Amino acid sequence: MKKQASDMGRRQMLKAIALGSVAGAVASVSTPALAASPKATDEPSSNNYRETEHIRNYYASLSK
Repeated sequence: MKKQASDMGRRQMLKAIALGSVAGAVASVSTPALAASPKATDEPSSNNYRETEHIRNYYASLSK
């Protein structure tokens, strides 16, 4: 009887390993598909950039 109890533990472990490998395969296949899907975000507008005097001074200091 004791031998049967240990076999059930081994069977459960093998089932878990098999299911884990299947889940890993599904995850690796679905990840590139999710990454390739287009995003529904707007393009950042260029109205956020303002070239002020201190920015022009910085740009001038780079060319020296």
